[in-house]
Amino acid sequence: MQTDSVSVRKILLVRTDRIGDVVLSLPMLPLLKKKYPTASISVLVRPYTKELVEHHSCVSEVILWDEQKSIKAFVALLKAKHFDIAILPYPRFNLALITFLAGIPLRAGTGYRWYSFFFNKRIYEHRKDAKRHEVGYNLNLLSTLGIDLGADPQFEFTIPDDVEKNVDTMLKADGVSQFVVLHAGSGGSARDWSIDRFAQLGDQLQEDFHYRVVLTGGKNDEQLVAALASKMRTVPINYSGRFSLKELGALYRRASMFVSNSTGPLHIASMVGTPVVAFYPPIIQCSPNRWGPYTKTKKVFTADNRTCELCKGGPCRSNVCMDQITVGQVISGIRELLNEKK
Repeated sequence: MQTDSVSVRKILLVRTDRIGDVVLSLPMLPLLKKKYPTASISVLVRPYTKELVEHHSCVSEVILWDEQKSIKAFVALLKAKHFDIAILPYPRFNLALITFLAGIPLRAGTGYRWYSFFFNKRIYEHRKDAKRHEVGYNLNLLSTLGIDLGADPQFEFTIPDDVEKNVDTMLKADGVSQFVVLHAGSGGSARDWSIDRFAQLGDQLQEDFHYRVVLTGGKNDEQLVAALASKMRTVPINYSGRFSLKELGALYRRASMFVSNSTGPLHIASMVGTPVVAFYPPIIQCSPNRWGPYTKTKKVFTADNRTCELCKGGPCRSNVCMDQITVGQVISGIRELLNEKK
């Protein structure tokens, strides 16, 4: 079946997982637009990631994924829109079935799932092997459509002026100018550096580096962040659960540095150009090879399970491994980043 730019009028990109996954899929959009300049591009995402794509220059429509809605209802919805191509970087049976039943002519996805027969444009890669970055896996999927992947990946995240002003107003009201963001949660997506270590780091940043420390987290992280704040000798600014994704983007863009576990907001900070420090567990599927911050201004620390008393070089079984990363190592990494920035 032809996939020339004349015959393709409507494209659907399906990414119904989490914040970081959506961010690392954004470079697919300009490549699709370049290949099919007259086509409209719709993105199917969860409601809480909508802000990442709704103002993207290549996106014509955002469709919200609702798990309470029946497969039949989604099939009818997509069928009525007459898509020519559906691309599924995040393969799930129900999503593959819906795009098939909706009669979308070209459906791109993995060739390694039992339901891969629903796709007629298949890529044969095991992402769990972490042989390349998630951005690379996403872009490789486009090669099944004959798309040239030559250019460097492009990230676009539009933050409206009123959002920028609101964040400036909040920072001014709290007396915050130069600051570092600490984001201690990961939403269960990885092993976490302990809040005790984050607290020690926060105190050193405020006492020795004279940066204000700003704590961020999602609404489900409020107890975690409160516990972190209580463990610090110095007083941080606690913004946990207070910002939308666009506001977080504006906040992180103003930060001197962003420090976190492997989590979605880390990729927002990288996307807006802020130097980042990130912590990863010794687990192949979670490794920075696949999920690392996609930026040159970074310091990445991976725990060593060989020196962990619990794991003893075997599979990582708890957050204990993460304490192999010391505050001293992180401080040294931060100094290097700050010197590079100067």
